[in-house]
Amino acid sequence: MRIDKKQIEQHNSDVQKTHQKRFDFTKSEIPNAEAIIQKLIDFNVAIPSWALGTGGTRFARFSGAGEPGTLEQKMEDIGVLHALNNSSGAISLHIPWDIPSDYTAIKKLATDLNLKFDAMNSNTFQDQKEQALSYKFGSLQNTNKAIRQQAINHNIEVIKHGVELGSKALTVWLSDGSCFPGQLNFRKAFQNTLAGLEEIYAALPSDWKVFVEYKAFEPNFYSMTVGDWGQSLLYANKLGPKAFTLVDLGHHLPNANIEQIVALLMMEEKLAGFHFNDSKYGDDDLTVGSIKPYQLFLIFNELVEGMDARGMNHASDLGWMIDASHNVKDPLEDLLQSVEAIMISYAQALLLDRAALNKAQDNNDVVAAQEILQSTFRTDVRAIVAEARLRAGGALDPIAFYRNNKVRASLIKERGTNTVATGL
Repeated sequence: MRIDKKQIEQHNSDVQKTHQKRFDFTKSEIPNAEAIIQKLIDFNVAIPSWALGTGGTRFARFSGAGEPGTLEQKMEDIGVLHALNNSSGAISLHIPWDIPSDYTAIKKLATDLNLKFDAMNSNTFQDQKEQALSYKFGSLQNTNKAIRQQAINHNIEVIKHGVELGSKALTVWLSDGSCFPGQLNFRKAFQNTLAGLEEIYAALPSDWKVFVEYKAFEPNFYSMTVGDWGQSLLYANKLGPKAFTLVDLGHHLPNANIEQIVALLMMEEKLAGFHFNDSKYGDDDLTVGSIKPYQLFLIFNELVEGMDARGMNHASDLGWMIDASHNVKDPLEDLLQSVEAIMISYAQALLLDRAALNKAQDNNDVVAAQEILQSTFRTDVRAIVAEARLRAGGALDPIAFYRNNKVRASLIKERGTNTVATGL
């Protein structure tokens, strides 16, 4: 389905008066509001193709009605999101779940929906139906050379799909590791993985990047062959200038200082970007900002500081993507909430008085530094975010529009109640 712009205009007209009062007050309190609004308009977050369906746990998956059953329907769902928030203008495909059958038609649909193709994602953590060899004991780390080559070939195939679509990056996440002590030779596993990544790296077009994603645990709980940011950085440094470390907020041990990791990767010019989500215990894949909003703000504080120090373009020089699982929510509502949380934290980081914070840090004034950060975090910037959305042609209140206009009911009418999104 497509969202009629006239419906958005009517929605905005209905709530404009209330919004204007909030915006006028907020703008009077924020001296650089106009500059922040422009940066918010420019900023976009990619939506992964696998996030449009209901997620699941290790025990069950409760599919929702009206789920997108094809790549085209997934793109249309992201088109709905982008029409409402004007901040979701890219899709990240997962192969082999979403292999286009007609590149020309898919690219035309993307143009019609005002979408671009973000980083491509390979899959060597599952065995596919047509797959000759199993990844039960790993892919690029595997002791069997033929299995390693199968994984390499798959990643190169993903690159080829991406080239056809205009993507410029490959994300490699490996579930490789071990469940028990003694199962794996750590050194050989690293060397095998590096050798495989080197072949994949050699297949990258000159204007492409490869993002090496890490994860502390799961599905292997004794060791992971790319288990933390240090291991990922080691691979990236060995591979070359087109290789970078990708940070997934859920892929850390509890209480990890992610903002410090971000700062150091930025300093080393090896930060690829983000998979945004939130967690209470581990890799929970919860709605962005739903559990630890202050941590999200602190991360964006380091991002803005680091990008400005290097003269980077906030909107395009790093990769921004959501990677979440919606077990009990409508996926589209959940994604709207996640993008909103990201935009709020980004706006707060832009608002921060960096000169005052630097002065407090230089003077070892711990209290002042804390007050500056927490005062900024407590500033309500929602009206600023909504104004940016309004000026870009989006809805002032995307969730309210989605519900009042019964978007999910329309999707169910169009697709039925028994559709299941491809993927996990």
